[in-house]
Amino acid sequence: MGQALDPVAVAIDIGGTKLAAALVESDGSVLARRTTPTPVGDGETVWRGLAGVLDELLGLVSGRAVLGAGIASAAPMDLRDGTISPVNIPGWRDFPITARVGDLLPGLPVRLGGDALCMALAEYHHGNGQGSECLLGMVVSTGIGGGFVFGGRPHFGATGNAGHVGHFVVDPAGPLCGCGANGCSEAIASGPSMVRWALEQGWQPLGGTADGVALAAAARAGDPTAEAAFGRSGAAVAQVITVASALCEIDRVVIGGGVAQAWDLLEPAITEPLADYAGLEFIRRVDVCPATLGVDSGLIGAAALLAAERVPSVPVGI
Repeated sequence: MGQALDPVAVAIDIGGTKLAAALVESDGSVLARRTTPTPVGDGETVWRGLAGVLDELLGLVSGRAVLGAGIASAAPMDLRDGTISPVNIPGWRDFPITARVGDLLPGLPVRLGGDALCMALAEYHHGNGQGSECLLGMVVSTGIGGGFVFGGRPHFGATGNAGHVGHFVVDPAGPLCGCGANGCSEAIASGPSMVRWALEQGWQPLGGTADGVALAAAARAGDPTAEAAFGRSGAAVAQVITVASALCEIDRVVIGGGVAQAWDLLEPAITEPLADYAGLEFIRRVDVCPATLGVDSGLIGAAALLAAERVPSVPVGI
């Protein structure tokens, strides 16, 4: 008889652009993945898109035991009843994602966490977060998200929304944020916010395409407005790190997301003001580094939810 194959976790990553699912081993290896563009429409339309991906993926299990499912989702969410209401998926408001996924995996556990928290958990186990006692994972992209891992355990908060560092107010007189407040870090430091600010200051992208890639290229070429946009974003992220470090004594911050792809520009834009903001020694000790797991980090972290201690779980399919 052949040796039994290791069990796998079904990992799901829910975003406004795409829905992804994968089979993930305990060492973080992604065995197979399937993706589809996030459908536009009502809740059931979006669900059919995800259900189709999951049905295709489950057909690839090939005799392996399945541990359960972990779900990384854009916020907000409510772990108490397993629902999500992603801002970037209008069709899902209080959508019972845990129960619906559980219907496809009867009798197996289903865990839910924020997408940035799952990134942090993945980096803690398999990336630049290894060895950290108190980790903050940040995603700096079309929005700004965050998640805490303390002593190896993900920190959820009462409803699963802890770590929402994109809505730290860093400038009360700053621009209006999508959440309704003024001056959130997301309204200043996210990719679209950087581009919008640069355009308002008169930046004219070469080739006419105004996006983060063009802004980074302009900054590398010495365009002062593009350079200032990265400086402004980095200073806002540094303020977030300072506050999080003062509150929780973070020892490491791992930063991923689209804007972090320009790490050569973002890293000095963060660390230089951070040296001024961090007055106390324990805040100055924080280590800031880039994420290493790329687009798979949400899936790897979602799978890790199944092994994490003290993870809220809504019983389903039993």
